[in-house]
Amino acid sequence: MNPMHEIGKLLLVFGLFMVIVGLLLLFSAKIPMIGRLPGDFVIKKGNFTFYFPLATSIIISVILTILFSIFRK
Repeated sequence: MNPMHEIGKLLLVFGLFMVIVGLLLLFSAKIPMIGRLPGDFVIKKGNFTFYFPLATSIIISVILTILFSIFRK
């Protein structure tokens, strides 16, 4: 295949991915429970706050793995 054709497909997929991520960031406040799941750690001490969204990260990773495996085939 033509290498330019491959680069064009790659850019289209990357652009679509960026649009989806942008939409998720815009509407993330309206998605219930994201960032407040059991397993998301919040440590507050005085004026210092540490937030580690472990459960949310795992769920997003599983969803992306499923989506990428579907689109790879």
